[in-house]
Amino acid sequence: MSRMVIIGAAQLGPIARAETRSEVISRMVRLLRQAAELGVDLLVYPELALTTFFPRWYMEDEAELDLFFEAALPNPAVQPLFDAARALGIGLCFGYAERVDDGGNIRRYNTSIIVGKDGTILHKYRKVHLPGHAEHEPWRPFQHLEKRYFSPGMEGFSVASGFGGMLSQAICNDRRWPETYREAALQGAEVMLIGYNTPRHYPLAPEHDHLQDFHNHLCLQAGAYQNGMWVVAVAKAGCEEGCDLIGESCIIAPTGEIVAQTKTLADEVICYPCDLDRCGEIRKNIFNFKLHRRPEIYTHLTIR
Repeated sequence: MSRMVIIGAAQLGPIARAETRSEVISRMVRLLRQAAELGVDLLVYPELALTTFFPRWYMEDEAELDLFFEAALPNPAVQPLFDAARALGIGLCFGYAERVDDGGNIRRYNTSIIVGKDGTILHKYRKVHLPGHAEHEPWRPFQHLEKRYFSPGMEGFSVASGFGGMLSQAICNDRRWPETYREAALQGAEVMLIGYNTPRHYPLAPEHDHLQDFHNHLCLQAGAYQNGMWVVAVAKAGCEEGCDLIGESCIIAPTGEIVAQTKTLADEVICYPCDLDRCGEIRKNIFNFKLHRRPEIYTHLTIR
């Protein structure tokens, strides 16, 4: 028997800076109800799904910055999403800004969680590959201050059991790095869940702007194929506070084929019945790690 799980991608259109948590959660719940009508088991939302992509602004006031962060989940503002998902029998994956107070030592992370159908948190991941810059760079048309506002996750890439298989997570820039997928695959991950907020314009290399959609799918498809895993990648899309974000959220089979893709830059749900046993098509043949991999030769991957 195949291990079939219907996975949905819940793309979000632009979120305004003034939009409240309750307004965003209402949009997420609407997508959740659409997913329920499609029979979805697990619905994946974008990176920093609860707010606008706030690293595009330079802020010195920590009280202002903390308005975008969650001290704990679930919390009263986000509880309606958990409640609706549990009532509908659907699991969740979504990104948010996490604030941790460790005895007065404040740390902030770009975080994503997987929530089971019963509402319990199965897995937490903190973004490892933080792009952008830490200092104010007013020459940019918009800032990308992830290195200022977040600490990199130090737990690395891990896996969790759920929905009949082994799941892992990554966030946005992580998808560009081949180590992301391989680290998870070596631990048995069969599905990689990724949310992203990707501007179409890249100020450091504007000649690449026309390649943003291509590069997005290139790394996702390569990661899926080279590791024999399903990849679900979900965008925050459209023109958000004057910044154009790419869309093209997609679900990719272990063969590297895109099997479902969004058609708009707005709130939209797509889904696909993912047979987790299909990972074996690649892992037992083309990329059989045990039979063909040569870690003793790859010394530069581990030597600093």
